[in-house]
Amino acid sequence: MIGALRAAFRAAAIIGAAMTASGASGETAYSILNFSQLDGWDRDNHAEALEVFLGTCPDLDDPDWQSLCALAQSQTPAGAKQFFELFFRPVLIEDGADPLFTGYFEPELQGSRYRTDRFRYPVYKMPNEARQTNLWLPRRDILTSGVMDGRGLEIAWVDDPVELFFLQIQGSGRIKMPDGASVRVGYGGANGHPYKSVGAEMVRRGIYKAHQVSAQVIKAWVRRNPMAGHELLMHNPSYVFFREVKKVHPSKGPLGAMNRSVTAMRSIAVDPKYTPLGAPVWVEKDGAEPMRRLMIAQDTGSAIKGAQRADIFFGTGDGAGEAAGRLRDPGRMIVFLPIQRAYAMLPEDF
Repeated sequence: MIGALRAAFRAAAIIGAAMTASGASGETAYSILNFSQLDGWDRDNHAEALEVFLGTCPDLDDPDWQSLCALAQSQTPAGAKQFFELFFRPVLIEDGADPLFTGYFEPELQGSRYRTDRFRYPVYKMPNEARQTNLWLPRRDILTSGVMDGRGLEIAWVDDPVELFFLQIQGSGRIKMPDGASVRVGYGGANGHPYKSVGAEMVRRGIYKAHQVSAQVIKAWVRRNPMAGHELLMHNPSYVFFREVKKVHPSKGPLGAMNRSVTAMRSIAVDPKYTPLGAPVWVEKDGAEPMRRLMIAQDTGSAIKGAQRADIFFGTGDGAGEAAGRLRDPGRMIVFLPIQRAYAMLPEDF
């Protein structure tokens, strides 16, 4: 296996130029690039990326990925850059849509195991009847009909319904208790209704222009207008339930789609239709604060659709949330694939 990889690497070095092939649908294009075509590649901390790659590569089933994972475990930090260059090829995958980078984070809420005058907004586990159907009650009915009352479905109680709403959007977070301990919660299911953006609804109502809307702006407006804000949040019928996560060390990030912790500024959420989970991805994010670094595709998201669409994990807490909320930038992302897999995407008569 390794000999074949080395042979493919030598062939790639001879060919040199980028190669493009249309996908089976005629809409997806694959371009195999050289590492010299990656802006900023030589300046990244490749050892950091290798460490994150090692966190999930043992879970990859395909033989080509398993071989690379075994090799990765024997690499020293100094050899990380050479490892990626020797055994991967950078593949630019395009589906015709404009590239877009956004950010996500792990919220940290204030809460309690018990309801009090301050902590009175419940974080719910998923009821059994919701698991047995693809479409259950909408948000308004879950929160106002009493269907959840007296059933012991509360994981915790928090002090801010707006932060709870955004916790549902993020899908995971931490709840800090009065004694300083934390309860970590992860995605436990949903009611099946499609997500409707409250930001887009604010634009539709003429409250803000599209370029003005962010998570922080939405939160501030809802708090200034509690009654209208409550109704605004009900515009989104989707409702997310949680489960308590007990096996992740507090120093680690939340669990991603691979059921492993994600790492701030090294993990991204992608569309697995185009980008294999566990694959290294070279990110060239433009905008006011350009970013050039190797990240690992370890998560997914309902809003992350397309070959050039990624959500960058910023970390835990308010600071990470503010930075993630500001991010909406163009650029490009290049997926690193095992060499044989990369060349298999090209047409047979290339």
